[in-house]
Amino acid sequence: MTALIPRHDGRLPDQLRRVTITRDYLRHPEGSVLVEFGDTKVICTASLEDKVPPFLKGQGKGWVTAEYGMLPRATNIRMGRERGGPSGRSQEIQRLVGRSLRVVVEMAKLGERTVWVDCDVIQADGGTRTAAITGAFVAVADALATLVKSGALPGSPIRDCVAAISVGMVGDRPVLDLDYVEDSTAEVDMNVVMTGAGAFVEVQGTAEQTPFAKARLDELLDLAGVGIGRLVELQRRALEARGEKTFVL
Repeated sequence: MTALIPRHDGRLPDQLRRVTITRDYLRHPEGSVLVEFGDTKVICTASLEDKVPPFLKGQGKGWVTAEYGMLPRATNIRMGRERGGPSGRSQEIQRLVGRSLRVVVEMAKLGERTVWVDCDVIQADGGTRTAAITGAFVAVADALATLVKSGALPGSPIRDCVAAISVGMVGDRPVLDLDYVEDSTAEVDMNVVMTGAGAFVEVQGTAEQTPFAKARLDELLDLAGVGIGRLVELQRRALEARGEKTFVL
C-alpha cells in the first residue's frame, strides 16, 4: 500500500519527471540539446575537432571527452564560478559523462577526431549528471551525423544509445528519478548508467545511514532499468524524427 502513495510532487514511485529533449538548441555547435528532467535543465553541446590527444596520435582512433559545470544561479543561492578549474564534484561528473559516451562510440570508426562535449547546468533540481548523460548522447549523435552527411565518415560510429537515471530509497520505498527534495533526504541514493541494450555502464550507489541488502540493490537496479528504457525510447524517437526539435516523455 505504501508504494501507491504519491510522492511529494504527486508522482508514483516508478514515475519519471517530465523529460524534454530539444535538439538543435544552439546555432553554432555541430550537436546541441537542451535536456530537462523536471526543473533540472542542462545544455549539452558536442563540438568536433580534427585532432586527438597526444596519447592517441598516429593510431587512427578518435576520442570523446566531456566537461561539466553549473551556472552561478543554477541553484537556490548563488555559487561562485569555478575560476581555478573544475571542483572535485565537477571533475567526477565530467569524467562519468565522458566514460559513458565512449562506451557507445567506436573510436576506430571515428578516425583521428575528438568530440568535445560540454554539459552546462542552467537550473538544478537533482539528477544533473543523469540528465547530462542522457542529453549529451543525443548531441553527440547529431554531431557525428554531420560527418556522415558530409561524406567524411562512411557510417555512424555509434553502436548503441546510452542514458542514465537516479534511483533511491525515500521513506523506506524505492523511487525513480529523485528531485532535490528526495535526494537530500534519501536513505539510499544511486545513479545508474545503461546502454540501450540494457547493459550496465556504471553504478554509483551509497547508503546514507543504514546499509542495504542485495535484494534491495536488485530492486533498485530493476527500477533504474525501467526508467532508462523509457529514456532510450525518447532518445531514439528524437534521433529518428525529421523536422521536429522538441520531444517529451
